This record gives sequence, C-alpha cells and structure tokens, in this order.
Amino acid sequence: MARRADTIELAVLGLLHEGPMHGYELRKRLNLMLGWGRVLSYGSLYPALKKMLRANLITEVAGPATTSTRRPRITYEVTPAGNEHFQRLMSEVGPTAWEDDNFDIRFAFFSSTDMEIRLRVLEGRRSRLQERLARVQGELERTQAEVNRYAAELQRHGVESVEREVRWLSDLIQAERADPPRPAPTPTPTTD
Repeated sequence: MARRADTIELAVLGLLHEGPMHGYELRKRLNLMLGWGRVLSYGSLYPALKKMLRANLITEVAGPATTSTRRPRITYEVTPAGNEHFQRLMSEVGPTAWEDDNFDIRFAFFSSTDMEIRLRVLEGRRSRLQERLARVQGELERTQAEVNRYAAELQRHGVESVEREVRWLSDLIQAERADPPRPAPTPTPTTD
C-alpha cells in the first residue's frame, strides 16, 4: 500500500472508531486532522473508502434520501474487523509510527493506545528528530558561508522548528512517565 493510502486508512478507521460518519463529514474531519499542508480531495477519499469496504474494514449504511439529490445519504461505520485492524495499526511501534507521514494521525488517536506503546512512539519520534537536527546543524555549519541570507534564514527556521518539537516530545514523554495508568475504579456496593 502506498504511504498516503496507509495514512488515510488509519485516519478513517480512527474517526469511524469514534462513531459513524458520512463522506462529507469524514473529509472535513480528515482535512482538519491532516493540517493545511495536506488537503484531502474526494478523489483520494472515496477510492480509499471503496478499498476499505472490499476489505470488510468498514460498511455502508444508506440513510433516507436527501431532498436536493434524491439519493440516499451514505454513512460509513467501522466493522469488528476494522476495529481489530485499527488496534493492530495503533499498536505498531516501528519507524512508520514516528515518521512525518503518520505521526500526527497516530498522535490524534493516542487515547486508544497503551501507555508503553505511546512512550515508544514518542521516543522514536524524538530520536528521529534529534538525528535530523544533528544532520541539519552539521550541514548548516558547512554551508553557512555558501548560502544567501534568505536560505540561511530558512535553514535557521527549520532548526528552530525541530528543536521546538524535540522539547515538546520530551515534555510529553516526561508527563507519560509521571502519570502511571490508574486502575479501573471498583464499583461501590449499594445497600437497599
């Protein structure tokens, strides 16, 4: 599967895990989730939905016809197989979990993820960014005299952005470790 298709699939399953949605609502929520830099068109969404339907990850439920189009409004729901697939995707902790393409989507659904997995993904992301930061800082030192001031400013901005994200990730990791999982509350006996 193409990387973008994997990202769309994970995001759709995560949103439908929260509850049924129709295509327009899915696209709107996905665009909010993906951010302004990665706008999702219907030409990308509907083929992904059809593929997920064929794989039995989601189902279509036809609602009453709308007055404007006279066609039924299709709502999508996640299937039990889709829920299992979503949980499996969210429990993966390899490099795809912390790469730029998937990290934001996975992070949006962290509440559905075990704390140990969250920590491994956050630590993996931080490690990857620290590697990138060291590489960029080294290149910046070597090329400082060779680039114009605008290119140098853009490089500096990139370094500051990565440094800010590394600090944010470190704060998240620290908070995860400081807040151990709480046991489920035990029901209190009632007296009649």
